[in-house]
Amino acid sequence: MTDSPVVRAAEPATEQQPPDRHIAHRPPGYPSALVWLRAGILRDWRGVLGAFVATWFYLPLALLSAVWSGIVLAVLGLFAGALGIADQLPAEVRDTPLVGTLLEAFLSRSGGVLGGFVGFAVGFLSGFLGVLLLPWRGASDEPLALLTGLLGMVAAAGLIGLLYTLYRVLLEPRLLVVSGAREPSRREEARLRPVLERCAHRLGLPTLPRLLMEDDPVLPNARTYARHIVVTTSVLTEPEEEIAALLSHELVHWRAGDEVTSAFVRGVALPLTLLHAVPAWLMRAFPHPATNLVVFLFFWPVLLTMKYVVLPLHARDVRAAEYRADLGAVLTGHVDGLRAILERRRSFETGRSGWDEAVCATHPPHELRLDRLDRASAPSTVGDAVTPELLFGKSGPIGTPRGWLVAGAAALALCVGVAGLGVVQWAFFRPQAAVNGYFSALTDRDVDAALDWLTPEERATVGDRKLLADVLRAQGYQPPRDVEITGLERDDDRATATVSYRLGDARRTGTLALRRDASATAGLFHGWRVLDGLTALAVPPARTGLALNGVPIPATGEGGGTLSLLPGGYTATGASSALSEVPPEPVQVGPGQPQGAALGLTPVLTAEATTAAEERVRAYLDDCAKKAVAAPEGCPFRYYGSGIRKITWEVLEYPRVSVELTGPDRARVDTPYEGRGRIRATGTSTGYFGGTAPFTDEQELVVSGVLTATGDSLTFQTRD
Repeated sequence: MTDSPVVRAAEPATEQQPPDRHIAHRPPGYPSALVWLRAGILRDWRGVLGAFVATWFYLPLALLSAVWSGIVLAVLGLFAGALGIADQLPAEVRDTPLVGTLLEAFLSRSGGVLGGFVGFAVGFLSGFLGVLLLPWRGASDEPLALLTGLLGMVAAAGLIGLLYTLYRVLLEPRLLVVSGAREPSRREEARLRPVLERCAHRLGLPTLPRLLMEDDPVLPNARTYARHIVVTTSVLTEPEEEIAALLSHELVHWRAGDEVTSAFVRGVALPLTLLHAVPAWLMRAFPHPATNLVVFLFFWPVLLTMKYVVLPLHARDVRAAEYRADLGAVLTGHVDGLRAILERRRSFETGRSGWDEAVCATHPPHELRLDRLDRASAPSTVGDAVTPELLFGKSGPIGTPRGWLVAGAAALALCVGVAGLGVVQWAFFRPQAAVNGYFSALTDRDVDAALDWLTPEERATVGDRKLLADVLRAQGYQPPRDVEITGLERDDDRATATVSYRLGDARRTGTLALRRDASATAGLFHGWRVLDGLTALAVPPARTGLALNGVPIPATGEGGGTLSLLPGGYTATGASSALSEVPPEPVQVGPGQPQGAALGLTPVLTAEATTAAEERVRAYLDDCAKKAVAAPEGCPFRYYGSGIRKITWEVLEYPRVSVELTGPDRARVDTPYEGRGRIRATGTSTGYFGGTAPFTDEQELVVSGVLTATGDSLTFQTRD
């Protein structure tokens, strides 16, 4: 800290401002309470920065993670280094005379220690940075996430600090009463009030803080708050000169708003402050080394953060405030009284070799305070006189007209910009925008645009994008029409949209699941993607000639396959033959139908199949009838007589047949009971005595076989 300029006492200002009682007992010299609070809040930027970083970047948690990670890796490094770090030397280095032997001996005896130190350093750094960087892990995908996140943290910390400061200022009377302060008695009032008024008059203060007493007959002391000065009862026994010096010191604290500054720093670090209050109260309530040890073991990250981060940064402003408050005694002419107080207390001052006293102490060393006090009160023509303006500065209005104009223009631009961003977000990046864009792409039969509205995981399930595009662009595709979003439920980054649409001639209702994008467009806007925008269509196994909207579907294996489809109406067809045909099958896929659909494509007999089967059967029977043998091979009839010399067959009545498909190209042919035919056998046979005799035999005719289609031809083959 640089030395303050040499100043000398001057007469107090004669003009006094009328008191403002909007907040009772607040310091004078400020146009409004807002200016007073602003002056105190914006003064100690180092303390505010330290409180903000320590609290809102989770510094105690980072210390805890760093130490434990360092211990774990130190143990691992200790064992790893002891078990063979010397063996990791390259052979060329190990074979070098003197150097190789030296390094091998050094590493073999100190490898464990080096491994432990390296492990602790790596673990400490990794654990510390891991906690600090973990909340910003998504910043690489969203460039502005870091900036907006920091701005949000700053706004939250500032708001909490402001609310805490207002709480301390507005409720200060009740808080002090709870802490033990009380109204002064008539004797105490008569002893202290005149001195306080004279000091305030010499400091140019038209109003006074409220005076309270604290019962402490041992230590003469006084503390200043935002609107009060609390004096211990032991001060009453001190000489009036020292009382005046002490009150002059406290009046400067009150007029400068030092308590507002400290309150705002505590408010910014409020979570850490409240957590730190627990071990502080335990160590104060139970002053014992064992208690201190237990408290430290449980709260050491919080204690170290406050001790080495928050308090040192805030202590600089507090010490400067103490030097400034000492000048109050110079201005009121009670330098000797303040010198006597500091001289007496200097004899009780301990050394400042430790961190707490050298860095974190709120009051400067008494010897340095005496030195500055002597230089400020010494008669000199060099430097400025100690005046209220020099001591307190000038508190102007909240802002100049030009400043208000610039601030208003900036606020207007900010509002317009935020409103514009909101309009863009509402128009293009809502869940409804994703649903509308998805169905608009289907209406346009644009497969690429429709798939772009799906999540990357959903798009990865599309096997053949070209096939899907051909199917959508084909004439038979019917996109969902008259789409209306009838409901939307959102849960954080997930949403469910209920849509009403027309598909074919029917009105339907379905749901679409959506997910918010983790990455942002232009670093600002998070869009939405459809989670269940595809439906898996099961394709029959080992089928050829299948087509969807006239687009051939590749044949699948024995286990069948699936085809990813977008919502809409399709027409599926199968291959036809001379025996069977596949009627067109409508396939309607609704949005949000991830459970899938299946193709039936059941072949049916053609209208000519039965007639063609009868023709093939008759031709077959005619061929059999031409065979002049008693048992024609492969024919459904035979004559069981003996001694046949001559035989002919004649079909009297052809059987009727029933045809049943067993596959796209095969059918079973049978003769129903009521459709049996008749055949007659005529000829001669040898009798018992060697002569010949004619015979005639009629039989029922039944046919059973398989009808096979090969291209455009049909082939009948009997089962026998």
